[in-house]
Amino acid sequence: MRAVVQRVSRASVTVEGEKVSEIQNGLLVLLGVENADNQEDIVWLSKKIVNLRIFNDREGVMNRSLIDQNGDIIVVSQFTLHASTKKGNRPSYIKAAKPPIAIPLYEQLVSQIERDLGKSVGTGVFGADMKVELLNDGPVTIVIDSKNRE
Repeated sequence: MRAVVQRVSRASVTVEGEKVSEIQNGLLVLLGVENADNQEDIVWLSKKIVNLRIFNDREGVMNRSLIDQNGDIIVVSQFTLHASTKKGNRPSYIKAAKPPIAIPLYEQLVSQIERDLGKSVGTGVFGADMKVELLNDGPVTIVIDSKNRE
């Protein structure tokens, strides 16, 4: 699994003119799922995301996690995170999992984050044409890959 984690002052997801998720002060996570992903990746990535110390403490040092902040989170599926641009100018998405594999893994990650965070998680709509808006705070953007454990 590959995740782009963005610390946000606000974020929302709109599908067909309807706002399906909206948060203030938290994280927007764009998630790419590949065929080789499994339960171990889900557990590891969830723990990493909710415990990532990227929120400022009183001294202005990034020393607090989403849990410490009691922050909110939106997780949006984005298969293009597994794009390969090695050959030519048209990206290949061969590594991205197809919906029958990706949807259950995406849903399991959302459920795992809800358990680890102790609250509901906002989502997009898998496979929909989504409009994602955010105000990146910092900006702070972290890329995490569960296969590389970084």
